[in-house]
Amino acid sequence: MPRESVEQRHRNYFIAGTRISLDSVVYAFRRGESPETICLNFELLRLEEVYGAIAYYLSNQSEIDAYLMRQSAKWAEEKRTAEPLPAELHERLTRARIPRLDIRP
Repeated sequence: MPRESVEQRHRNYFIAGTRISLDSVVYAFRRGESPETICLNFELLRLEEVYGAIAYYLSNQSEIDAYLMRQSAKWAEEKRTAEPLPAELHERLTRARIPRLDIRP
């Protein structure tokens, strides 16, 4: 008997038995990535789990699309209300992103 591909925990959807969100797989699928590519990008997932997640999405598309819209609104609100990083930390992170030339005499 096949096991469930997706489970709901704390009002969020995950690939069953993992911490990988259904959101991640669905967004990759919507971008046109093949199940094989999604599987390569999420090394913990087996191909059958990716296909199962896509099948779950397609079978429950209106429900999952509404969930994804709520998630997007939630993240936008959290970003809008988040406190800014302290200036020193922001500067350190910015410096870390700049490639360094290691020139030694």
